[in-house]
Amino acid sequence: MSRDPGTPRLLRRLNDRAALELLLGDGPLTRAELGERTGLSKVTAGQLLARLEERGLVEVAGERAGGRGPHAALYAVVPSSAYVAGLEVLPDSLTVGVADITGRVVVEITVNPSDARDPVKAVHAAVQRACDAASVSLSQLRAFVIGTRGVVDPATGDVRISVDLPAWHVGVLASLRETLGASVTIENDVNLVALAEHRHGAAVGHDDFVVIWAGVGQGLGVMLGGRLHRGITGGAGEIGWLPVPGEPLPTDVTRPQTGSFQRLVGHDALRGLADERGVSGHTVPDLVRGGDEAYLDAVAARLALGAAAVTVVLDPGLIVLSGDIGRAGGERLAAKVQEAVARVCPSRPTVVTTRVAGNPVLRGALVAALEQAREQVFSDTV
Repeated sequence: MSRDPGTPRLLRRLNDRAALELLLGDGPLTRAELGERTGLSKVTAGQLLARLEERGLVEVAGERAGGRGPHAALYAVVPSSAYVAGLEVLPDSLTVGVADITGRVVVEITVNPSDARDPVKAVHAAVQRACDAASVSLSQLRAFVIGTRGVVDPATGDVRISVDLPAWHVGVLASLRETLGASVTIENDVNLVALAEHRHGAAVGHDDFVVIWAGVGQGLGVMLGGRLHRGITGGAGEIGWLPVPGEPLPTDVTRPQTGSFQRLVGHDALRGLADERGVSGHTVPDLVRGGDEAYLDAVAARLALGAAAVTVVLDPGLIVLSGDIGRAGGERLAAKVQEAVARVCPSRPTVVTTRVAGNPVLRGALVAALEQAREQVFSDTV
């Protein structure tokens, strides 16, 4: 019986990938520790480390004292073996973060696009500036993930609808890939926030949850079975368009306007609610942060309409409040939304506030970019 000549090569590749993931998550590790955790013999683990060291993916990062014998070498992933870029695009700013393959952010900058009408030129200039600041060449970037407020078509990866960023339209992705390479991905910003919460925030350990983004705009990130749910056209999560009692319905969804739920919980609505109750503050987040119990109850009741609609359809178990309103309200607001949802839903989801530090869209973009880069780099070791 003939043996498949590709099998040993495939096994080596799988072992290499498993070892690199262990070194990223638990490293640095000795050869013996790596062998124990992967189930490989010391000889095989040694051959694996030698192979990865030769490829520039692993290096000796120190020593561990043992018994009477010599100290054991500690191995770790080489941070500079690859880099990624994550971006958040807003109408008046572009934020770029560059991270090494271990996930350490080496630089983060925010720039005002010199020409917002040319997305490709603006992105290229911002990424180049970030690379210069980090002393990283563009050629070392293995993945770029860009977060926008638009609806992204899952089939093509192009922005299908973007009210705030009209220059981001069909065709921009192809132009970006011509300029920066084939590894450019565009993703909805709140979907990236869900990735950040899953990896670094309130949803760690949860594979079924939603993120409600409450801020200038309204959005919903849905994670089911550990995977983002985008919908057939990428429109899953456009919760601002949710019809709600007492609010007018849109008359022509092809024109820029405000959906019913957005009319209820957007900044203008919450400022009006504060004026009615005599609550003062310079910004809407200030109003929410410093508002009395009655005002916070009213805000929670409005947010709970959206949360309840999501709960009776998806039953996610966990709802994370994010955006500037979610952050400002904190656990006080989250607790009130949880109580309000429980009063009208047979299911009772846990509602918590975001726990992602820094810019959550950027953090999510880097999570997605690192997944892509590691798939490329760690799957090509043999």
